[in-house]
Amino acid sequence: MTNRTPIATLADVLPFTAQADEDGVLEIGGCNVRELAQEFGTPLYIYDERTIRETCRAYLRDYQAQLPGARAHYASKAWLNPALTRILVEEDFGLDVVSAGELHVALAGGMDPEQIGFHGNGKTRAELEYALDAGVGRIIVDNDDELAVLDELTRKRAQEQRIMLRITPGVDAQTHAKTTTGLRDSKFGFPLPSGQAEAAVVRAMQAPFLDLTGLHIHLGSPLFNVEPYADGIATIGQFAAEMKQRHGYEWREFSPGGGMALTYTADRVAPETDIYAVEIANAIHTACDTHGLAMPDVHIEPGRSVVGRAGVALYSVVSRKHIPETRDYVTVDGGMADNIRPAMYESTYEAAAAEQMNTVPSLVATVAGKFCESGDVLVRDANLPALQLGELIAIPASGAYQIAMESNYNLALRPAIVMVNDGDAQLVRRRQTLDDLLLLEL
Repeated sequence: MTNRTPIATLADVLPFTAQADEDGVLEIGGCNVRELAQEFGTPLYIYDERTIRETCRAYLRDYQAQLPGARAHYASKAWLNPALTRILVEEDFGLDVVSAGELHVALAGGMDPEQIGFHGNGKTRAELEYALDAGVGRIIVDNDDELAVLDELTRKRAQEQRIMLRITPGVDAQTHAKTTTGLRDSKFGFPLPSGQAEAAVVRAMQAPFLDLTGLHIHLGSPLFNVEPYADGIATIGQFAAEMKQRHGYEWREFSPGGGMALTYTADRVAPETDIYAVEIANAIHTACDTHGLAMPDVHIEPGRSVVGRAGVALYSVVSRKHIPETRDYVTVDGGMADNIRPAMYESTYEAAAAEQMNTVPSLVATVAGKFCESGDVLVRDANLPALQLGELIAIPASGAYQIAMESNYNLALRPAIVMVNDGDAQLVRRRQTLDDLLLLEL
């Protein structure tokens, strides 16, 4: 049991603007969460605009200090809506999308299609046609079938399209098995040892309307250790040199992907952006110097680390249960429908009594969700004060993948989302209604 108050203990996981008012109520972006809950209800997802903007600026500052001209494309699968897109545009970020839906929202939010890269291992023909129609800057080709379809479509249209090839370098990212993507046995990318990656380079070079600008890797997420980036870049650098020697191919662009970690709990702090930047830049310079390659233009793809800390999930307590000599449960009005990550990835979070941020915890309790699964547990063994029904619980570092992976399980209503900044709260997604559940039904 900690003897520190939540506002002090959770300094590394709360948004940059978080503080407690004189009554101990959490404030984010100058907005009192009790007042937000009264106006918008719970569960409620609160995003701090300043945290998003400052994180974007740190990425561009730290990477461009090491790699002049480096670009950043936000991995939109972490969470995307038009309001966020507009912020990213203003902060000179591009976007990575993995579906027609993400592309549609990106365009609706005002993102320049030239600054969009289209990822994904299962792009349909319709999605590739949509990408071509939209004029996306790059399509990151993932497999032989996609390469063939894209070659066919661009020939029929006589339309040039820039592409990158996603290569699977066979590097262990040292992260969760479900989010490791750089191993040889992966559904993503062209594997190196089998010769498929080399064959793809040759085929892409022969396609009359495809411009193979460069190579792409992505090792997994979240990467708390930076060493895998160096291993992956060394491998891809050698491959680039071999393609130059054997086929006259010279890369102009390279992406080491994303996967930068996020601090979810106070006892495991993620590296700062400059740590990743130095490691990645040094590895790229080393690869180019070793193999006599020209320095490519580099773009990175941070996702969770851009929005994760900015987001706080706010819930209301709906029941409490004490099991003698076993456990205390505090059940809230949300759970796995708005945050599947603990059930799917064994992800861990902190929890705080949002109206008692200056109170030293006195209770160890498990914060459970309301859904009909024993695995619907948001935070195990959370340090909390005594709580009353209706009190607010905040779970920080909730800005990435939670809303993106939400569902209507148990036909729960999807929560509202507000963006806060300088005392102003803007509703950027309304709460779903019971009638909304019937809109698609015939």
